[in-house]
Amino acid sequence: MATALLDLEHDEIKYNPDPLLDAIIKQLHLKNDAALSRVLEVAPPVISKIRHRRLPIGASLLIRMHEVTDLSIKDLRGLMGDRREKFRISDLSFKPK
Repeated sequence: MATALLDLEHDEIKYNPDPLLDAIIKQLHLKNDAALSRVLEVAPPVISKIRHRRLPIGASLLIRMHEVTDLSIKDLRGLMGDRREKFRISDLSFKPK
């Protein structure tokens, strides 16, 4: 039984990674997504998949964004529309399939 952990298009939280990616590009004075991918040390298709809502921003990438920008995780999450005060992981995430 497959369960969707995050519905990127219909979730109650209005997830939009574009303002976050654009803010990092602006803060670091980068030219484009390719330059951003180099700074974040991810392959360019990762940024493209995030922009097209086919891949969510994972914890490790969020931490890397924090490291290169010095913005808090809370601020980074806020830029992509996540306004929750706390993030809780569902028990379902850890159950064997």
